Amino acid sequence: MRCLVPQLFPLLQGQKRKMADLESTVINTSVTQKDPKEALVIAVTTRAIFNLEKEHEIFLTKGKEEYVKHQQTNENNPLEPGTAFAFIQAAQFVNKKLLERDPEEKELFDVIVLSNNSPESGVRVINSAKQHGLEISKFCFVSDEDSTQYLKTHNVKLFLSADMTDVCNALQRGVSAALIFQQEIQAPSTQLHVVFDGDAVLFSDETERVFREKGLEGAVAYEKKMESVPMGEGPLKAFALHLGKMRQKFGKEDSPIRIYLVTARSGRDMGIRAIKTLREWGLAIDEAFFMDGAPKGPILSKIQPHIFFDDGLHNIQGAQDVGIPSALVPCDC
Repeated sequence: MRCLVPQLFPLLQGQKRKMADLESTVINTSVTQKDPKEALVIAVTTRAIFNLEKEHEIFLTKGKEEYVKHQQTNENNPLEPGTAFAFIQAAQFVNKKLLERDPEEKELFDVIVLSNNSPESGVRVINSAKQHGLEISKFCFVSDEDSTQYLKTHNVKLFLSADMTDVCNALQRGVSAALIFQQEIQAPSTQLHVVFDGDAVLFSDETERVFREKGLEGAVAYEKKMESVPMGEGPLKAFALHLGKMRQKFGKEDSPIRIYLVTARSGRDMGIRAIKTLREWGLAIDEAFFMDGAPKGPILSKIQPHIFFDDGLHNIQGAQDVGIPSALVPCDC
């Protein structure tokens, strides 16, 4: 149940970008505009949605000028899909089904790309999105170290980034956020599958704190005592509730969304409070797995989610080993 912050942080993040100049450009595409007050807005960085590891290495080793030159030279060569690519594709499928159900539907996924890069290097990103058929409503190119300052402006409900600092900044601004790891992924089904861990992701980390102080026996006793008291909200509760509202528009048989809880909690000793908390929130989960500390990789391999949110690096690594798109929700920003 321990919350694990990556000890390999320098390997995951690399050298932090240093840009003195501030340039900001927002480009609207021809995609039908959605009302941000009604939509479930997801912001993804370019390195989350596309595989830009080679380009990022150029930026780190050769600097901004060479990076921009490389992007301009290759602006008509589409970038390969990144870890969050399939998730965005599945979100588009949900939109399609929502509009088939009600052409006037307003509660749709709205995806924006938020980049720390400058506008002159952004043409390749826009071209890549078009060539892959992605319905991106806005592209925001902000040459500044903290691009998360614009998340609330766009009413973002979920932010996915390959940069730990950006993720922590977003969480501190009260926006659901997670760190995406570039990896090879399997091709999941069209139906959107989203898997949440429990403590420190959907729920607060209160029980994990008890576990660290008093061990498993103390945590079990605490849960039994608090069984009828809903847990506090975790970093991804707001996003999960919006997703759940979309899910409720469909029946069990025709839903384009399926939501899962896969938690290290024991069902016998610690599952009841989790279920009662979800019931109190009005968040309907399609399937819940109480793993009692067992590895999550095998069940995730069966579920085949488009994205798996967890606060433990060991669980993320286990998911990556079976090709599952994974996102870390850091608990110690």
